[in-house]
Amino acid sequence: AAPAVFAQCAACHSVKPGVNGVGPSLVGVFGRKSGGAAGYAYSDANKNSGLTWDEATLDEYLTAPMKKVPGTKMAFAGIADAAKRKEVIAYLKTLK
Repeated sequence: AAPAVFAQCAACHSVKPGVNGVGPSLVGVFGRKSGGAAGYAYSDANKNSGLTWDEATLDEYLTAPMKKVPGTKMAFAGIADAAKRKEVIAYLKTLK
């Protein structure tokens, strides 16, 4: 089950394969290259960032998305609480 903190993610992101909302589906995001979800119109900043979504990268991105990837369309301030970020990342790993 999704951690409570994930509710703010679910406002824009689906956990169903191939279902994009305001943001791309998060199924398979762990280990995927940035800008890699099919059928989603990413910002050039995200497409060209060269990132792969692993624990360290997700932790930095979820702390401050617009700082990690300047120009991202993800207009989200970030999750300041490290424990809550860890919960979200652990959940993202299960979305396959």
